[in-house]
Parts: sequence; C-alpha cells; structure tokens
Amino acid sequence: MNGFDITQTYLSDVALGTSIIAVAFQGGVVLGADSRTSNGNYVANRVQDKITPLADRVYLCRSGSAADTQAIASYVQYWIAEHQAEKNGPVDVHTAANLIMQLAYDNKNMLQAGLIVAGWDEHDGGSVYAIPLGGTLLKVPYSIGGSGSAYITGWCDKYFMDNFTEDEAHTFVVKALTHAMARDASSGGCVRTVTITSAGAKRDFIPGSKLQATYGELALST
Repeated sequence: MNGFDITQTYLSDVALGTSIIAVAFQGGVVLGADSRTSNGNYVANRVQDKITPLADRVYLCRSGSAADTQAIASYVQYWIAEHQAEKNGPVDVHTAANLIMQLAYDNKNMLQAGLIVAGWDEHDGGSVYAIPLGGTLLKVPYSIGGSGSAYITGWCDKYFMDNFTEDEAHTFVVKALTHAMARDASSGGCVRTVTITSAGAKRDFIPGSKLQATYGELALST
C-alpha cells in the first residue's frame, strides 16, 4: 500500500492512555487504575495491571510510557529490597517515593512517566505521594493521573473528604475511575484496586461489565 508505513503504526512504542488514582483514609490508602493500554487508536492490552508493588505495603500507580514506568518500577523494587535488607525492616512510604522521584527527576528529559506512590508505614500511617511529569514530589491527601484525570478533576474535588472510612475511600476510587473510563477513549477495560492498611495489601478486581453505567452510556444487556 502506497504511503503506508507499518513502523509508525505497529512498531512504535506502546504508551499508556490511563486513569490512575490514590486516596488516603483513616488507617490506610486505596489505589486504583483502569486496565487499557493503548497505542494511538490501537488497544494493545485490555487487562494491563497498572498498580505495581514496590514493597509489601507500598504500591505504585503508573501512567505515561509503559516501558518507562515498568523500568522505573523494576529499578526501585531492587533498591527497596536492598534497603530493607540493610534496615532489617519495612521501607517507609516517603523513602520509596523519594527513590522514584530521584530516578524520574534525574532522567526527566528521557522519560515520560506520571506516577503515584502510596502505602502505609508505622510512622505516617497511610500516605500518598504524587510524582508528575518532570519528577516533582508532592505529598497529597489524594492524587489522580493519566489522560482520564482531566475528566474527573472537578468530580474528585467535589466528593473528596478528609475523613474517609475504608469503604468510602474504595467507593470514591471506583466511581472516579468509572467516570474517567466513560469519558476518556484511552481509558477502559476493568478496574483494579489495592487497599493498604497495617494488616497488609488487599487487591480487588471489578470487570467492566459490573461497573455502574454513567450518564450517556447505554446499559449493557444481561
């Protein structure tokens, strides 16, 4: 076919069109993400897991270039394992977030990565750190990221509360992702969440067919 360059369509870098979120509550944090990995108009993976464990009680939400964020996570997992062996104890969330920040900031001209680090430790309890493009480190009560975040900024500002219970925080995360996936063509698939408390991490999976339909969507036939 004249004028068709396959290298620009199928062999280009796979990027994440994403919706990610993390929110602190009384006693821990809840992280959530959609599962669609897109490359332009092509959906490369419908069930990508974008919530990566860095330690037992510290997890990472990834948005941006899939290759970049996976490489960052792999390096920091190794560094944290060394740190915990030397410390003979679990890593603090702030320490893990700083390791991510240093790697993202030192390579900001070569990486496309928007990240959220969240978890629980005995010093700060549940905490959330946002590391947007460029490598800035911000401790925040909640954070959203990825292409879908632009569609839910106002919704999150309206419904976020400082005194969430665990169930309220989980509901907030799922509803936010449901709205983002409905509006953002680069987000979709299923919803994965991770709830982290002093007792450890608990994963949850919600298939797309079980998500509540939003305004303007057709109800799925059962």
